[in-house]
Amino acid sequence: MVAVMLMSVVLIGVLCFAAYTLATYALPFILGLTAARFAYDTGSGLIGAGLAGLAAGAVAFGLLAFLFASLRPPILRLVVALVFAAPAAMAGYMLVHGITRETVPSEIWRQVFCVIGGGFVGISALMRLAAPLGPLSVGR
Repeated sequence: MVAVMLMSVVLIGVLCFAAYTLATYALPFILGLTAARFAYDTGSGLIGAGLAGLAAGAVAFGLLAFLFASLRPPILRLVVALVFAAPAAMAGYMLVHGITRETVPSEIWRQVFCVIGGGFVGISALMRLAAPLGPLSVGR
C-alpha cells in the first residue's frame, strides 16, 4: 500500500514536470503540433508527420533563440521575447487553473494562484530563450 502511494506521488511529480516543460515551450510545441497535423492530413503517414512536427518545433525554437541572441535593438529583442513568452505564460495560467479548479474554492485565490503560476512559467520561458546557445552551455 505504501509503495503504491509513493509511486502515485512520483507519477504526479513527473506529470507536473512534463506539463511545466510543455507550458514553457508552448509556442514551439503548438507550431510543431500544427505542422504534424498538416503533414498527416496531406498523407505523410504517422512517422512522417511526427518527424515533420519535431523538425518544425526545433526550427521554431532555434530561430527564436537565434533572433533573440543576434538582434541588438532592445525593442526587437522585446518583441521576440514576447512572442515566445506570452503563449508560455498563457499555458502556465491554464495549467494552474486546471489543477486548482477543484481544490481551491475561492475564485479570487484561484485567480491569484493562476496569475502567479502564469508569471513563473513566462519568466522561465524567457530565461530558457535567453540561455546561451552552443555546446559550451550544456555542462554549465
